[in-house]
Amino acid sequence: MNTPGIAKLRRELFSLIKKEAYCEGDFLLSSGKRSDYYIDCRKVTLTSKGAYLAALLILDAIKGKKIDAVGGPTIGADPIVGAVSVLSLVKYNKPIKAFLVRRSAKSHGLQRQIEGPKIKKGSCVVVVDDVATTGGSLIETVSCLKKKGLRVDKVIVLVDRNQGAREGLKKLKCKLISLFNIEEFRNNPKR
Repeated sequence: MNTPGIAKLRRELFSLIKKEAYCEGDFLLSSGKRSDYYIDCRKVTLTSKGAYLAALLILDAIKGKKIDAVGGPTIGADPIVGAVSVLSLVKYNKPIKAFLVRRSAKSHGLQRQIEGPKIKKGSCVVVVDDVATTGGSLIETVSCLKKKGLRVDKVIVLVDRNQGAREGLKKLKCKLISLFNIEEFRNNPKR
């Protein structure tokens, strides 16, 4: 499969997010803070092109690393996780398992907090998500995974709002990698 250069893929994803997901106004964030802009990346990652571009860029960010699984907090990570897992098999013939992490374990059925195929203790996993703000859900996700004996040293998000997620994850010895930061959207006129 012949894919365009990474810079081109990045420009395409940026344009999609800027056009379809970034908006200005008055918004209440999950952190409880107010913001004069909002980024709803699900409007992009729930499209075939957006999921494809995000997955290609994330796979590029982890190439050469031994990764056993990729997952993240449900619901923002859901389409990204699925796309990364599928492309890892189709494009590279190196399948990466996928998982999703709930805020808390279900009270019925198998009562799991981590959904997906079994991942052995000691496995190296990467957490992905659409947007990082204060990092609350990412910190909860990484903490949950580490308690289960998984190695997590990297979180990859599409957009970092630069409001504390990086610093919070650093306390867990986890590096935040963002494909874009908020300044790129705030400093570029609407296309």
